[in-house]
Amino acid sequence: MNASNAMAGATPGEAIARLTDVAYTVGGRSIFDGLDISIERGKVTAIMGPSGTGKTTLLRLITGQIHASRGSVIVDGEDLSRLDREGMYRLRRRMGMLFQNGALLTDLDVYENVAFPVREHTDLPEELISRIVLMKLQSVGLRGAARLRPSELSGGMARRVALARAIVMDPKILIYDEPFAGLDPIAMGVVMRLIRETNDALGLTSIVVSHDVHEIGRLADFAYLLSGGKVIASGTPAELAANQAPVVRQFMGGEADGPVPFHYPAPDYATQLLGTGGNP
Repeated sequence: MNASNAMAGATPGEAIARLTDVAYTVGGRSIFDGLDISIERGKVTAIMGPSGTGKTTLLRLITGQIHASRGSVIVDGEDLSRLDREGMYRLRRRMGMLFQNGALLTDLDVYENVAFPVREHTDLPEELISRIVLMKLQSVGLRGAARLRPSELSGGMARRVALARAIVMDPKILIYDEPFAGLDPIAMGVVMRLIRETNDALGLTSIVVSHDVHEIGRLADFAYLLSGGKVIASGTPAELAANQAPVVRQFMGGEADGPVPFHYPAPDYATQLLGTGGNP
């Protein structure tokens, strides 16, 4: 057992989140149909796939923002379909979320952004809140930026502040939605290192949604590739890179041509163009 699993009280292979035979439909369009995913406790698990395959929808299922049409979603021993509003809020307090754009509150400075969840969910005295916030900012290298406004931060700094806020309540599960989007190579390297170090030092379980195949290959312990509402491949990043299935090769290699089509499904082009005057 490694140090991170020991800190989390986990045994190797134990799942902290499990989705079984999950189906989810929006407006008659099937997003998932028979989705099976197991997130191992203490690991960094990547969720990848072409655009429109439901990666962010998966995060919403795990956090209980939406509910599956069929199947089960179990998170930290809780069946989300059986939780009432209060139970769902209790479960969410065991989770941290780093949004794609950081989602910092623009009217608050860095310190107050990180302090916000603590003030919202606890009655801790101000002296203790101050110590917690400064510790989290120190862990992401931004204690000296405590009184800066979000508008004064670079993209990489804003993402690091968002990470400090995501871990301020000491969650069990940390969820990242496209954490590398819009970052330059240096900022990307810093954020990637922080994700790995935070996961291992705090004994967390990290779920990372990303399109960045190269970075995920260096960061994740395990990865799932989604397409067509299901998992089409899973394994270590090295195993996915070696997978010869056409759709896996297309995504991992960034190839324009392959099983994933360029065009969204539509009627015959000539018939629509000539028969309706171009109206959809």
